[in-house]
Amino acid sequence: MASICLILSGAALLINGLTLLGRVPGRDSGVFNVLVGSVQLVLCVAVAVSADGALPALLAISGTFLFGLTYLYVGLDALAGLGSTGLGWFCGLVAGVAVVFAVTNAAVDPVLGVLWATWAGLWSLFFVLLALGRPIGRYTGWALVVASQTTTTVPALLGLSGHWPSGAGWTAAAVVVAALVFGGAAVLARLGQRAAPPTTEPTVTAAPPPVATA
Repeated sequence: MASICLILSGAALLINGLTLLGRVPGRDSGVFNVLVGSVQLVLCVAVAVSADGALPALLAISGTFLFGLTYLYVGLDALAGLGSTGLGWFCGLVAGVAVVFAVTNAAVDPVLGVLWATWAGLWSLFFVLLALGRPIGRYTGWALVVASQTTTTVPALLGLSGHWPSGAGWTAAAVVVAALVFGGAAVLARLGQRAAPPTTEPTVTAAPPPVATA
């Protein structure tokens, strides 16, 4: 279930990144986010019911539940024009929870720990963009585009094929990917500004998650 939700998150992050970059209309991304968030929440509820109160199973889906709720919130925000401030503060909460998951996974699954740290960074960008109103829409958009496949789709496909990345080599690779997400986004955002300087920040109609297992 976690790998399926990661693939869904990869698609949602990509669409939301392209929305922030002005490549996808906000209403289109809103519908997609509602679909992805709803599917993830339904899967989480199904797992929670079958877990019959088992804490390890509930803990395993808690992060996915928060990310699914984020996507649903993003979609409703875009479709109903709710305003993004509340969404931004919610993303700040999710970022904090993601930090906890990063720390708790550091010893048992270092690769997943690095991925959670990366998702925490993404959700922190949403907080800064939406709750604090800082003009980082283009940077956040590129970070989402880069992270969408490298931190969700690729790990999910490896997991589904029975080859979830583990070991020191994969952990180092995950750290490099995290650096590429945030460093590469800065480079791409700067190049985009030089090629066609925007007069205003892209309109924020959708944020990401880095569902994450998600």
